[in-house]
Amino acid sequence: MKILPVLLNSCCIALLCISLSACSSHPKRSALHRSPTPVTDADIQDEEIASAEPEETAQEELEALNKPGAWEYGVKTTYSLEKLGIDPSKYDFPITVNKQVLYYLELFQGKQRNYFTQWLARSTIYRPYIERELKRAGLPLDLVYLAMIESGFNPSAYSPAEACGLWQFMEGTAQTYKLRVDSWVDERREPEKATKAAIRYLSRLYSQFGDWYLAVAAYNAGEGKIDTAMKTYNASDFWEVAASEGIFMETKRYVPKLIAAIIIARNPEKYGFTDIAYKTPHEYETITVPGGVALEAVALTANTSIKQLRSLNNELRKNQTPPKNEYTLRIPVGCKELIAANLDKLRPVTRTVYTTHTVKKGETLTEICNLYKISKTSLLKANNLRTAQLKRGLRLQIPSTSTKYVLLNSEDQAEDRVAKVDKPGKMVKVEPAKQQAVSHRVKQGETVASIAKQYQVSTKDILRWNKIANSSTIKSGQKLSLYPERPQPEPVTVAAKAVKIAAAKTAAIPTLDPSTKKQSVQNVAKAPSGNKPEVIKPTATKTSIAKTAKAEPAAKVSVAIAKSTKPHTWYVVKNGDTLTAIAKKFQTSTQDIRAWNKLSTNTVQTGNKLLVKKG
Repeated sequence: MKILPVLLNSCCIALLCISLSACSSHPKRSALHRSPTPVTDADIQDEEIASAEPEETAQEELEALNKPGAWEYGVKTTYSLEKLGIDPSKYDFPITVNKQVLYYLELFQGKQRNYFTQWLARSTIYRPYIERELKRAGLPLDLVYLAMIESGFNPSAYSPAEACGLWQFMEGTAQTYKLRVDSWVDERREPEKATKAAIRYLSRLYSQFGDWYLAVAAYNAGEGKIDTAMKTYNASDFWEVAASEGIFMETKRYVPKLIAAIIIARNPEKYGFTDIAYKTPHEYETITVPGGVALEAVALTANTSIKQLRSLNNELRKNQTPPKNEYTLRIPVGCKELIAANLDKLRPVTRTVYTTHTVKKGETLTEICNLYKISKTSLLKANNLRTAQLKRGLRLQIPSTSTKYVLLNSEDQAEDRVAKVDKPGKMVKVEPAKQQAVSHRVKQGETVASIAKQYQVSTKDILRWNKIANSSTIKSGQKLSLYPERPQPEPVTVAAKAVKIAAAKTAAIPTLDPSTKKQSVQNVAKAPSGNKPEVIKPTATKTSIAKTAKAEPAAKVSVAIAKSTKPHTWYVVKNGDTLTAIAKKFQTSTQDIRAWNKLSTNTVQTGNKLLVKKG
């Protein structure tokens, strides 16, 4: 419904429908738009960053209010609140209704109705917290709607003047009020911290001016601007300041717009807003994580979406927590125990991919390295080059790494073994000896399970060999590489001294710190520098997760040994031994020793017991 049309004369109604165009004044904040800052691979893709108000309507407002007769300069009210059906006792912010306020009442119900509806819907996410903090500070609760006209209750709103967040702080003001703004974190976008800072700022402005209209005008233009205008034009209140040339129209419209927003938002049904899909406040709990933790990894262990995790931690500007120091991360309620149970199942898997770059005329190695953010040494090594002199037309392979995170199921964990000797040293991966690959093209109706049965291998092996995350994704015609076991003689079982369940070529993930009340995630998937973290969903469709992560027992490693007519013996590795020296001593090859002992590399440790045969 339109605002009380029977009470408005034809002149006023005409005023409320004025055509509008751009204003050439110098507003501090005239519109909001996406951040122009380029987003890197590690940066959050800020889909939510948007304008709190459309630029065209902002321009329309400014010109409409510049029209002759649009303002009642020096007049605080020409309309009876009682006749307008407005009870000032229902508000704790001073309410005045004049032509300027009526303009915005009509605008919010007309051209900007859809925007105002969205603002109302979002308001309930933040209103309970903001009103609680306003009450604690002794400020009018109606000031909650200052965030509405600043950002439309959008904590990611960003303006051309580089104001940001729910309360549209400029960076300098934000730092004055102890909000962190750097390349990792922008606390202007964190609703709770930004709200506390805004309340401190508003409290100081009210103490300075003793009038809420002047205080909120100063919030928009800066206290220096309002103070100078009052002194220059001998003004005693906001309406006198607005009648002068001391402030821009952007600030002149600010107070009437806030008043209109408060009037409607406190009683939306009266003004026709009856179909609002109000949103619920964000509920969360917190965990403490070390620096550099990938958000994708935390989302995977918490069984939540990265979008939800980002919305709870809107201040983060990258896909990981800031490096060096611990960080308090907000997670959905009820996820702490799930994260604790999933931590030892989490594995980062890093891979290297290559991009081809053809050298152009005049291009230098430095320019190419800067383009791809790679060191000269890495680029030269990847292309087997010894000189930095590049010829035109040369095709370079540019390596880059990405990290995926996986959750192992119980079967994966049982087979994910790494031999660890008693004495300190490098981890030695234990894996099957090399097998001859068999190529299989998937036929119509075949499944991973049926193929596994045909070749007498496990489904898990097929998925791992072919880097498939989910068995349901194979398609007819797809080519699979298989490594079926060849017939083997009876194995000789060798007890490994200290075998620990862990991940090959991955970081071990310790459990939550039980010594403190706060949950502390230690070394959870720290994102490799320069890598783009990716997430793979668990291969199991349903995973039963224990409330606490249980340590796996020590295991034995079975080493299959081919029968041979040649005599064999056991050799204990001594300090300083290498596999090459041992092979030479027994007149055999390192490849044979590795095959007999199921070693994937030439690395051996003092105290290792190796099966050897004389050549």
